[in-house]
Amino acid sequence: MSPSPRLATAPATSDRDVPPAGAQEIAGHPDGVRATARICAAHNGRVTTLPQLRSDGPFHLRRMRTGGNAARVGIIGAMSAPLGGDRLTLDITAEDRAELEVITAAATLALRGPTTDAATYDVRLTVGEHARLHWLPQPLISAAGSNLHQTYTVELAATARLVLREEQLLGRADEEPGHLVSRILVHRAGRPLLDQHTAYGAPEPGWDGPAVLNGHRATGQLLIVDPRLDVRRDPVLLGEGTKDGCAVLAPLAGGPALLATAVAPTTSALRELLDEAHAQAHALTR
Repeated sequence: MSPSPRLATAPATSDRDVPPAGAQEIAGHPDGVRATARICAAHNGRVTTLPQLRSDGPFHLRRMRTGGNAARVGIIGAMSAPLGGDRLTLDITAEDRAELEVITAAATLALRGPTTDAATYDVRLTVGEHARLHWLPQPLISAAGSNLHQTYTVELAATARLVLREEQLLGRADEEPGHLVSRILVHRAGRPLLDQHTAYGAPEPGWDGPAVLNGHRATGQLLIVDPRLDVRRDPVLLGEGTKDGCAVLAPLAGGPALLATAVAPTTSALRELLDEAHAQAHALTR
């Protein structure tokens, strides 16, 4: 199955969906929540099945109906998370020849917790030979006072296909963001493909300056790995200017992969840029 240019049926989080600053927030456990949810997709010779679907803590996993041979899982937030001190992990595996799409039902809101310790949110993605995984969550919102370290660790087989979308909104309406540190570490066939580190909010220096976000509050990236992308191409600039946001779609040196990095004033504008990047990449795989 070829990747669809439409990344997910769930709409992008609009600014009206973002809880206002000062909204009531649920207090967490003083020591933080420890939770690990697991998804495993396997191919049975005809279709993709889900032999393991283990919910835990704030992650409630649901099988979703699909129209083809792929499997689809939705993640529903069962509690307010991540809060300061939480240790959250999602472990997602698409075994050989499996086709899996994972989405979230709503945005993830990082909040100040009962401790000033950073919360950690680790997403581990493993994709086997001739398998396909789409990780398409709704945006992560970094609320004032929050402190979150998010890490993606991705292991890809040589023939694996991946679409990974990351969207971040820095602060809710009329508030400064918390401290958000994110890292994406990708290996393909045992070799490094991407190791990217970003950090926003105080005490990071210059995060809001013209060399980084230039005043924008929505940022994100789209990583597409596909053996059919093993063609030379130059980077492409998407968007008409800095006021409405812009993105760059560029090839990675370590393999058949494209990375789009975008900044925008709103999450809806950000989603439009990333969707455009995906449509351009999809045209190259036909």
